[in-house]
Amino acid sequence: MKNLIVITALAGALLSNGAIAADAAAGKAKSGVCAACHGVDGNSMVPMYPKLAGQHPAYLEAALKAYRDGQRTGGNAAIMAPMAKTLSDADIADLAAYFNSQAHK
Repeated sequence: MKNLIVITALAGALLSNGAIAADAAAGKAKSGVCAACHGVDGNSMVPMYPKLAGQHPAYLEAALKAYRDGQRTGGNAAIMAPMAKTLSDADIADLAAYFNSQAHK
C-alpha cells in the first residue's frame, strides 16, 4: 500500500511537472530548517537522514507533499510531517529545485 501511495504521488508530480515555476534561489532561502538534518547543501553527514542533494525534483516534491498531507507515515514521518505541514506547493517546488541543483557527495 505504501508503495502505491508513493507511486501515485510520483506520477502526479511528473504529470504536473512545470505547473509551478520552481525557483532554486528561493528554495535555498527556505532551506534553513532542512539543514539541521540534511546538511546545508543537502548532503547529510548523519546516516539516518537521507541526502537530498542531486535528487530528482519530482521525487522530492512527491515525498514532501506525502509528508505534508499525512500519506507518508513510516520512517522519519514524525519529524518530517510537522516540518512539511506549513509548506505550500510553491515552497515545495522551490526546495526541490534547490536540492536538485546541489552536487551529491
